[in-house]
Amino acid sequence: MTVKKQKRKLRPFIRETLEFLKELAICMLIVFIVGKFIVQPIEVKGSSMYPTLQDGSYGITNVIGRKTGHIERFDIAIIYLKDRDEYLVKRVVGLPGETIAYTDGVLHVNGTPVSETFFDDAYVSTFGEGFMGDIDPVTLKEDEYYCLGDNRPHSSDSRVYGPFKEDVIVAKGALILFPLSEFGVRTW
Repeated sequence: MTVKKQKRKLRPFIRETLEFLKELAICMLIVFIVGKFIVQPIEVKGSSMYPTLQDGSYGITNVIGRKTGHIERFDIAIIYLKDRDEYLVKRVVGLPGETIAYTDGVLHVNGTPVSETFFDDAYVSTFGEGFMGDIDPVTLKEDEYYCLGDNRPHSSDSRVYGPFKEDVIVAKGALILFPLSEFGVRTW
């Protein structure tokens, strides 16, 4: 075989390899952009949001919705703790500038009782009076949110970490994809 024939056979291989690498780079860029700015995959670890979110569930969360919209009371928030390199999934109960307190298991916002209608009453009743203890009034700064897990007796949340700054809330809501029995959107 001559050198000329070898070069002719090599050219399509090089062209196809370069085309493949270009397509791979474009796909990786798209995955990066989608994963960083639009949606992020999540895995629920632990029972702090039970029964709203099940331990071991997989889904995606809305990053762009967090960047373009406001955080509202009772939103499900994805919180990133940089010092622990850990994500938490919690529910927003207190907004910037508000005073939050719990008395006899009832949420008070600026002294007014607020109903938490998202709770599974059958699950809450299994704890009797021990589901949610009292929390002395906490006044939030203009960039702080008070966030709690739905499974109050089994959640490390603002009662442990204190209020969360707005910039650590990286996404809100979740679309649970697996297990299929849990499939659906959880926003609040």
